[in-house]
Amino acid sequence: MTQIRTKDQHTTGHESFGGACFCGAVQLRLTGAPEVMGYCHCQSCRTWSASPVNAFTLWKPEALEITRGRDQLGSYHRTERSHRRWCRSCGGHLFTEHPAWGLVDVYAAVVPELRFEPALHVNYAERVLPVKDGLPKQQDLPAEMGGSGRLVAE
Repeated sequence: MTQIRTKDQHTTGHESFGGACFCGAVQLRLTGAPEVMGYCHCQSCRTWSASPVNAFTLWKPEALEITRGRDQLGSYHRTERSHRRWCRSCGGHLFTEHPAWGLVDVYAAVVPELRFEPALHVNYAERVLPVKDGLPKQQDLPAEMGGSGRLVAE
């Protein structure tokens, strides 16, 4: 089983981190600590982020507060699994709500105040960019998130 760092290993739980979209019209604040941080290699995240890999930070929904520009938030969901949110003014991607998991993925680049400490790679079987960093590589998702829980080699 993959060891995933818990929130207590990231922060004290009382910290808060600010973030914003590309133009600053939408601003957010995260309080506490992410449940886990890592990299997703799935085709959906790659396409949405326009990059070969997506750096994620997963939070409980109550940790996220939109402090400015809620009316500027756009939403798109191809499936019920992921509700993607962005700024209507600049198009900057902000976060994805994952209702089935009870988590919100606030993209690591949106929160520059947060020290990004990845614990694993998910959906590594779909990778287009091999990464040799010593972190566990999940074939798909951890078993506790509905995946196979299988690890693959770097």
